[in-house]
Amino acid sequence: MNKLNRLYFVVFATAAILAMTFTQQMAYANSAREINIKVDSALQRFKKEVSGGSRFLNNAKGVLVFPDVIKAGFGIGGEYGEGSLRIGGKTVEYYNTAAASIGFQLGGQVKTVVIIFLEQNALNKFRQSDGWKVGVDGSVAIVEWGVGEDINTMDINNPVVGFVFDNKGLMYNLTIEGSKITKIVR
Repeated sequence: MNKLNRLYFVVFATAAILAMTFTQQMAYANSAREINIKVDSALQRFKKEVSGGSRFLNNAKGVLVFPDVIKAGFGIGGEYGEGSLRIGGKTVEYYNTAAASIGFQLGGQVKTVVIIFLEQNALNKFRQSDGWKVGVDGSVAIVEWGVGEDINTMDINNPVVGFVFDNKGLMYNLTIEGSKITKIVR
């Protein structure tokens, strides 16, 4: 086997292993109880890390939380996570998020995504959709601010805002464009 064929084999084998791992994660369905426990934890973290986060959540029409979105890639990548939509502090529906990508990428990441609906009309459109694609069916503004700034003092004009966390805290300059969000039964 020449060097080029070995390289192709290694790339293909690695991509296949990542795809199987990712598919296995997608096949493992969290129960409603497991999702709710993880969502509770993610919201507590949001309130702790985002100054004014509790008051901000109280004013939201709905909050969609994906506590563990797993992203993996080796040239071809994908991400998947399950979460719930809460209205008035109570879970009303369960969703998954999935996305695929092609390009220079290697490795994996786990992140938490919190999407907040600030207007009832935006929440209604989301709930009535048959599958909501971020950036196509709805725009989500990723919020960035400085240290010590209270989220309630910001002038947010978008009806839907998102926050992305990793294991080290709030992540900046990220996008969730292209993610497909679909209702699931739990």
